[in-house]
Amino acid sequence: MDSGLKNLVEEWLRLDPNEATRAEVQKLVNEGNTAELSKRMRYCLVKLCYTARLMRNMHIISPRIEFGTAGLRGRMEAGWARMNDLIIIQASQGLCAYVLDNVKDSRSRGVVVGHDHRHHSEKWAKLTAAVFIDNDVPVYFHSGLVHTPLVPFTVKAKKAACGVMITASHNPKQDNGYKIIEPHDKGISASILAHQEPRPLNLEGLLASHLLREFDDSEYLQYISSLCHYRSLNEQTSLKFVNTSMHGVSDSPMSKAFPLFGLPKYIPVEAQQQPDPEFPTVKFPNPEEKGLCIEIPRKTALIIYAFDLAIATANEAGADYILAQDPDSDRFAAAEKGPDGKWIQFTGDQLGTLFASACLDKYRASGKPLAKLAMVASTVSSKMIEAMARSEGFRFAECLTGFKYIGNTALSLVQEGYEVPFGYEEAIGFMFGSELRDKDGVAASVMFAELAVTLQKAGKTASTHLKELYERYGYFQTSNSYFICTEQATINAIFARLRNYDGQATPGGTPHYPSTIAGLEVTRVCDLTVGYDSGNPPSYKPTLPLSSGHMIQFRAENKADGTKITLTTRHVPRSRHHRRAIKYYLEGSGQDTTAVGELLHKVVKELSDVWMEADKNGLGRP
Repeated sequence: MDSGLKNLVEEWLRLDPNEATRAEVQKLVNEGNTAELSKRMRYCLVKLCYTARLMRNMHIISPRIEFGTAGLRGRMEAGWARMNDLIIIQASQGLCAYVLDNVKDSRSRGVVVGHDHRHHSEKWAKLTAAVFIDNDVPVYFHSGLVHTPLVPFTVKAKKAACGVMITASHNPKQDNGYKIIEPHDKGISASILAHQEPRPLNLEGLLASHLLREFDDSEYLQYISSLCHYRSLNEQTSLKFVNTSMHGVSDSPMSKAFPLFGLPKYIPVEAQQQPDPEFPTVKFPNPEEKGLCIEIPRKTALIIYAFDLAIATANEAGADYILAQDPDSDRFAAAEKGPDGKWIQFTGDQLGTLFASACLDKYRASGKPLAKLAMVASTVSSKMIEAMARSEGFRFAECLTGFKYIGNTALSLVQEGYEVPFGYEEAIGFMFGSELRDKDGVAASVMFAELAVTLQKAGKTASTHLKELYERYGYFQTSNSYFICTEQATINAIFARLRNYDGQATPGGTPHYPSTIAGLEVTRVCDLTVGYDSGNPPSYKPTLPLSSGHMIQFRAENKADGTKITLTTRHVPRSRHHRRAIKYYLEGSGQDTTAVGELLHKVVKELSDVWMEADKNGLGRP
């Protein structure tokens, strides 16, 4: 073991207050397992060539788990690159110091802390609360399991300084996370680094502290109730709904939300109904994924797909729709039984379109001017709502990916005098109403169920209504995926080539991007890395904030038949499968559904073979 790794290990052993994780690291030291220690400590060696004789120098980088825009997430193990007691304490100490220094009246406003059902979640929530209480900051603490949306809701309802939710959302069972709800700032990361020495904490006396303030879900349920528009119609419906919680925490709030809407009791997928940190039937508990294998423990191994248990339950019960939430219940997916008996699973963009249409109809029925209505979507989501807004006369705004941006964009629109009843992102996240500017799987579930009821009354289903919307505003189809690339230098080279595609760009000058793809003319390029938007002369500055990583969006069109595509390429430092990736979000639109589908196939092939040079660069595919 060289001195750099040795120093990181010794510092870990000095600071870690948990005997079990200290023993974990000491065992690796005793075994001489430097490879595993390097992974745990994120001890990376980079060779730097610095002389003409090719002499080499070694440099240590990033010895800590990465702090993202909303917090931390990773595997539960000992080490600087993992999630554990020490990382939680240090994160909480840094966050607390940052909040006290930067958020007005934070000591009197307090913070909110909640947790889900994953391994260590309850303890880490208590550690978080104890750090703030140790600094005389009140904590609204929920002693039981909660779904993630309850934390941002309570932050707003109690006017708290910030919130922390211990959850890893839809990650595998080995992971956990530390999600920060307001504020989001790079200064938090610096504050964490400045507060490394863990102070002794009294978890035994936590519940007796006068600074601990428990909260319940009563105000949240009032918010859910306020979203209901057609209670009497809901009470009369004959529709049957099956619901799966993916072994997460949604069954409890869902069982309260359905009666608030007057909806009939849903049929649960019993094998996935109760919270279980082992996720025994779901290898990767993400309802967004199609074709994702999950394992059912039986005498004979059986490999099935993510919705198969729900489909089996729905078929047995004669149900019409399947509703699903991810484990921390901030995201939502749905499926409908088609007339041929096959199940139609809606994409996030299709659900976003259906929700936007419902919000538009309700707003129009209110008699308010459509010019005061606004909706928000992330820039990688479908442009169908943009087409709806252009046709109907309401305001549409797009923003960077993440509800940090969607919520803030909605608040900015409200300040301009708009009402913003809806916002979404393609990764099955949906926001409703003015009381919670964040995604909520429970709210989305009851809103979808009510939409299905109103459509049934009109002799329609969600899928037939979606077809009508395509006929009215144009057909939109998405094809999203990613390329796997382990080398950052390769990723940088690929994006550099896209910015100088013909070799004519000059340093500091205007980039030269590809001018065509799959026979379509590129009509607009927005590069949120270098700050260039060809559609915004004379400054050519984008209206969206810059991205911290590579992100370029291309719009292209066949002006003869009006077929269009929007293609966003984005570097993801770590995908949800823990692999560095270049993700692409592709959508085609036009009047001919077959032509759009064929076009998307051609675009993906040219993107892979020509733009990305996938074979030459050794890019993998999922």
